[in-house]
Amino acid sequence: MANNNHWAFFLSNKADKQLLVELLVGKDRPELFEGFLDVTPALFSAIAIKELIEEEERHEYVEVAITDNRHLRFLSGGEQKKALLTYLLSQKPGCIIVDNPMDNLDTLSQVALLQQLEEVAANLPIIQLVNRTKDCLPFIKNAINIEDDNSWVYCDSVEACLSQHRINNKPVFFGSIPSSDYQYGLINDPMIELKNITVQYEENVIVNSICWQINQGEFWHLIGPNGAGKTTLLSLITGDNPKGYGQDLTLFGKRKGTGESVWSIKEKIGYFTASMIELFSRYSSVEQMVISGFFDSIGLYAKPSGRQLKLAHAWLSLIGLWHLKQISFYKLSLGQQRLIMIVRAMVKHPPLLILDEPTVGLDDDNVAIVTALINKMAVESNTAILYVSHRAEEELTPTFIFELTPGKSGSSGSVLLNILK
Repeated sequence: MANNNHWAFFLSNKADKQLLVELLVGKDRPELFEGFLDVTPALFSAIAIKELIEEEERHEYVEVAITDNRHLRFLSGGEQKKALLTYLLSQKPGCIIVDNPMDNLDTLSQVALLQQLEEVAANLPIIQLVNRTKDCLPFIKNAINIEDDNSWVYCDSVEACLSQHRINNKPVFFGSIPSSDYQYGLINDPMIELKNITVQYEENVIVNSICWQINQGEFWHLIGPNGAGKTTLLSLITGDNPKGYGQDLTLFGKRKGTGESVWSIKEKIGYFTASMIELFSRYSSVEQMVISGFFDSIGLYAKPSGRQLKLAHAWLSLIGLWHLKQISFYKLSLGQQRLIMIVRAMVKHPPLLILDEPTVGLDDDNVAIVTALINKMAVESNTAILYVSHRAEEELTPTFIFELTPGKSGSSGSVLLNILK
């Protein structure tokens, strides 16, 4: 098989990616291209990493990162993907299927992974599943477009597929964001304040002398390379990290350790991360998912008030999903699910909304919709928004950036104005 026999599958979030993967790795795969029927493929994806982590935890042994003798779950995102690719190659596959390989990686990790994939591509065919057109690997020349009904359209070139996926229409929302009657009491600025915060585990300093404050209504983007300490800072802000005790950390007007409960902190925070979706029942309706945000519950166990129903319906109308309110949440496309989960986190207009990698896995159209919704919420509410992502989405308009920069004594932090705003 020729070494330049690499293919990109372009697909939106409406197409069934799982079905495509099953076709590509299954024994009864269709006749895709000459030479691919008799090879054994290996899957390079976030799902593969998750399954290997679960396998290591069940059996308490290291399988993938043998050279470092470290469990996969303790590696950074970039280290995990590097270790996975090395592990897959040791299995001597006939080709590699890579699913959104650049997701969750900082710029340097993306460059390193691209170099590794280019080296692999010199000897082994690569099939890439592409949701974001800008992520298409540069050495791939052959392309297939997966339509929303899962049919396949062969393209003359990658450029031809790219042209079909260009965003032509701007996202449309129907009215202003709904208000909220929920009362949080008086919260003074700074709402969140970290003064010379240092977190270390034994000899390993994660963040060093961090100074940062977040005021009501501000729009922040938290950035930094893999392993810089973003998750550590988030755990301090949400009250989950015991390292906050004994330090000059103020959360919603109260210094950490002065009698506040974790619940009193969390009730003031709307939170979204992609992994949350797995916590919910497959049978919850779209309407129930939104209403559960009023109760901060995983599922809906209380009867909503008429006002809560009215507000939930107003949010669904705003994002154009009112007509789907009674269907199962899991029947939605990934982009629609993401909108519902962000609305669920915002439905009470919390003082702080944390959005952790909200665009990961989305196609270009859904990224445009999600970023437009976030911008709209920032403008039309007094909620402070903390957006966490390696990607600086072109249409997103945060006012401030907080950047973590790794150093020998842990990561330092600096505040930047968003000059592109």
